[in-house]
Order: sequence, then structure tokens, then C-alpha cells
Amino acid sequence: MDDKEVEERFAAKKDDDLKTRVWIESKTIWRIAFPSILSRVTSFGMVVVTQSFLGHIGEVELATYALIQSILVRFMYGILIGMSSATETLCGQAFGAGHHHMMGIYLQRSWIVDGITATILAPVFIFATPILRLLGQEEELAVAAGPISLWFIPMIYSFVVSMTISMFLQAQLKNLIVGWLSMAAFVVHVSLSWIFVNKFKWGVNGAMAAMNMSGWIMVVGQLVYVFGGWCPNTWRGFSRAAFFDLLPVVKLSISSGVMICLELWYYSILVLMAGYMKNATIALAAFSICLNINGWEFMVCLGFLVAACVRVSNELGRGNAKAVKFAIKTILGTSTSIGIVLWILCMVFRNQISYLFSSDEEVAETVSSLSIFFAFAILLNSVQPVLSGIATGAGLQSIVAYVNLGCYYIIGIPMGILVGYIADLQVKGLWIGLMSGVVMQSLILGWFVWKTDWDEQVRKASERLNRWLLKPPEEANESPFDA
Repeated sequence: MDDKEVEERFAAKKDDDLKTRVWIESKTIWRIAFPSILSRVTSFGMVVVTQSFLGHIGEVELATYALIQSILVRFMYGILIGMSSATETLCGQAFGAGHHHMMGIYLQRSWIVDGITATILAPVFIFATPILRLLGQEEELAVAAGPISLWFIPMIYSFVVSMTISMFLQAQLKNLIVGWLSMAAFVVHVSLSWIFVNKFKWGVNGAMAAMNMSGWIMVVGQLVYVFGGWCPNTWRGFSRAAFFDLLPVVKLSISSGVMICLELWYYSILVLMAGYMKNATIALAAFSICLNINGWEFMVCLGFLVAACVRVSNELGRGNAKAVKFAIKTILGTSTSIGIVLWILCMVFRNQISYLFSSDEEVAETVSSLSIFFAFAILLNSVQPVLSGIATGAGLQSIVAYVNLGCYYIIGIPMGILVGYIADLQVKGLWIGLMSGVVMQSLILGWFVWKTDWDEQVRKASERLNRWLLKPPEEANESPFDA
């Protein structure tokens, strides 16, 4: 056999080995990502379905709901999902390191921290009307927002339980149950919305009641799964240990909260700015429809954010830097491919999308004029969340927070004001500003991930886990249900 044949066989074997590795990694990624996508798409779908029913009640109801959902709910949701991502980091790394008993303690600590946070911020919904007046919104919209905003308070508390349990389960690759529960809740939500709004004619109250009932159905299902013995290694019952070492969790939660909040509030500020434009009701309705379409697709990308976070945190917990880098490449390739497909679909159906949410021709025309812009935003969504997930898995949320601050608030919002108001492109200008911030963020995070020393991150993860490690109850001669 000559040297050329040896080289060819070696190259073929290497290619086969690479294909096997990609196949194994892809199966692991989809095992995490698919349930998360199913869960997030259906959960966000409840918001979109509610908007659709309200949009056919009236334009004022649609614009008011969009204002509350895009500003107040995003404000609260950003804080809670950010605080909860500390659970994602800690549980993922603990599972990778084999510290299974600590995962239940981390979950309980997150309930304490997030529950207190939700209670502190609940008055935002109670005083929605004066807050929106203070922000300079139209009087009709501010007054209509008062009754609707109160319906979001029980939903916020459902977020506290649901988001943390989802992160607890996905870290141990048991999040398929979350996907199926979310799907069931979505089906219930569509059915209840149709019955309450179309049959019983309960209007706005019927639509909001359906959303709350559906959300809590999912929470009850998750609690039954965790408490019912399906997580025997990671849930050992309630423990006093949950009340100790809360400060480090709060610090990591705050870093996570700032990272997510700066991103979600960025969109909220742009919606707020749309409320100051000519014909604010139409501008708000059209901009919110585009944001919700973009947000619904973003839920697919968040599935890959979750996969990136879990894979990176698990492998860092195991101490395998090479596996971290290979997982990053595979996830980015998969997510980008799906983003291209969705971009094509959005371009093809761009003139028909708006009629799912409103029959108003002026709103439909405005949405169609924005379609090309949010098609490219959808393409960007396939990359940026994965990069954020990589940072979350490594516990580097504070760095991403600074990146978000610079890209969104120093570049994106000023650009939106400049093009939207000074150049008088109105809603188009706001969307151009939105995209400029996301493009810059993606470039910086991509460079950051490429330059990260993952061997150093393995060492830091090991130090963090060992510092917070407690002995299992059986080793500490303590009852696991010691409350």
C-alpha cells in the first residue's frame, strides 16, 4: 500500500469519526432543544393567541394589550427569566459534576429569590394606568390598561414556578415532560379562549382568564412530576439548606437578570417609542404584531439557547473543554440552518401574516412594509441566542450584560430615534435601530466565544461547585425532608 492510499484511508476514517461525533452530539442537542422549543413556542403561543382574540374585539384592546405585554410584562418577565437563569447555570454544572442532590436545593433557593422579587415588583401591574400616563401614552390606552394589567399578576407567579422547574428538569435531560405539558396547556388555552370570547362573549376578561387558567395548569403538572417521585436523585424534598448561601445565588441571579433584562427591555423601549408616533394606535398594533411574530420564532431559537447552556454547563461540570467547543460548533450550525429556512418562509408569506392578528387594512399595510426587516431579524435570531446560551452555561452573564448595554442602548436605541424620528421613517426607523443593535451584539459575542479559554472556564466551574457543595442528606445523617 503506497503513502497516498494510507492518507486516503486515514482521511476517510477521520471523516466517518467526525460524522459519528456530529450525529451523537446532534441527538443530544435535539433531546434538549426539542422539548424546550415545544414548551417555549406553545407558552409564547398563548400570548399570541390571546392577542389574536383581542385584536378581533377591537383595535384599542389590541393596542392596549400590546402596550402592557410589550412594556410591563417584558419588564417583569425579563427580571424573572434572568434571575431564573442562575438556576440553569448551577443545575447544569452540578449535574455534569455528579452533584445531583444539590440540584433540588438550587431549585428551592431560586423559588425563594424569584418569589420575593415577583412580590416586590407586583405593584407595577396594580398602578399600570398612572405609570403609562407618566410615560406619556395616550389617555385612552392608559385607562384601558388598568383592568387588563391586573390579570397579569397571577400569571407572573406562575412564571416563578414554571421557569425554574423547566430549567431544573432540562439540566438533567428530563425536559420532555415540560414540552408535553406546555402543549397540553396550549390546546386548553385555545379551546378556553374560543369558548370564553366567542361563545360566552366575555370579551377581554374571557381572553385573560383563559390565559391564566392555562398557565397554572402547566405549573400544577410540573409540580406533580417533580414531587411525585420522577426525579429521585435530584429532588430529595424540602430542606433548610435552601435558606443558606442565598447571597451568592442572588449575585449570580442579578448578573443573569441584568443580561436578559437589557435585551427584553430594549424591545419594550422601542414599543414605547412607537406609542409616541403619528397615529399611535396603528403604529403600536403593527409594531407589536411584528415583534410577536419575531418573538414566536425567537422561542425556537431559545430552545437552542437552552441546549447551548445545558451542553456547555454539563461539559464544564465534567471538566471536558474539547467537548464544550465541539458542542458549540454543532449547535451554531444547526440553529443557523433552521434560521435560513424560517427567513425564506417569512419572505414568501410576508404580505399575509398580519391578517392572523387584525382585519384592519391600515395595520396590515404597515406590517407588510416591515416584513423584510423582521425577516432579517429572524435570521439574526438563529445566532445571537445561542451565543448568549453559551455564556450562560459558563456563568459569564455579567460580561454579556455589558455587551447588551453597549449594543442596545448606545447603538440600537439612538439609531432607532435618529432614523425613526429625525429621518421620519417612523416604525421602519425603529426596526432599523433594533436590528443595528442585534447585529453588533452578535458580532461581539461571536468574537468573545471564539476567544474564550475553555480550559480556564473548566477550572472556574470546578471551584464554584466545590465552594457551594453540601454533603448529601444520607452522608450528613440528616433527613432529606428536614424542613
